[in-house]
Amino acid sequence: MRSHHTPFVLAALAIALASTVATAAPGEIFWGTARAKDGDSLVVGSREVRLFGIDAPEFDQSCKRAGTNWQCGTEAAQKLAALVTGREVRCVSSGVDQYARTLATCTVGQVDINRTMVATGFAVAFRRYSSNYVSAEESAKVKRRGLWSGEFQMPQAFRAAEQPTAPSRLSAGRSDLPVKSSSNYSAVRSKGNCNIKGNRNRKGQWIYHVPGMPYYDQTRAEDIFCTEAEAQAAGYRRAIVRR
Repeated sequence: MRSHHTPFVLAALAIALASTVATAAPGEIFWGTARAKDGDSLVVGSREVRLFGIDAPEFDQSCKRAGTNWQCGTEAAQKLAALVTGREVRCVSSGVDQYARTLATCTVGQVDINRTMVATGFAVAFRRYSSNYVSAEESAKVKRRGLWSGEFQMPQAFRAAEQPTAPSRLSAGRSDLPVKSSSNYSAVRSKGNCNIKGNRNRKGQWIYHVPGMPYYDQTRAEDIFCTEAEAQAAGYRRAIVRR
């Protein structure tokens, strides 16, 4: 016998489905307390956000200034963290990418976060997808701010040079091209000054390395964690050290 509640159940499911599909729809406005993942990615509330139209150096990327190496990727992450950590951030979605991250332009108060990262020289305009921040980049270049104070490799070129045989989540996930997707992406830990490296190897295994382990320095971080418990909670296992 067909339940008389069926129409109501179906209606409720339809509403829920519509709500899910609408998540991160272009033009959607959302907000929440934020933390930085790296120089161009945030976690706003429980949603991972890729700042649209900009490209920051990778967390483990170094640059040169006055002939000396400096950790430009780390400093870019710290710059973004200083702008957003613990503050309410308002974002306008441009869609989602193939890793279900929301592409967005975000502000904190009256400050345009995307533009500020480029204007201070800690990110470049991602011309492949947007020309919105070209003027901010030109200003930073003329005033020799951030990356422009010395020599550096464009983030996109750095990723291409470091690309492993099997594309990693981090390098492949830098696309700013919106795609149709509604799946949820797990919240990512803030990098801050933490130093446990999460990496996906060529066998598809999720491994983390702690300082002092063999190959730690050669390992390219796809995620950074503060504790081993955080790495394990995110689905990584500790690297096996063979003696």
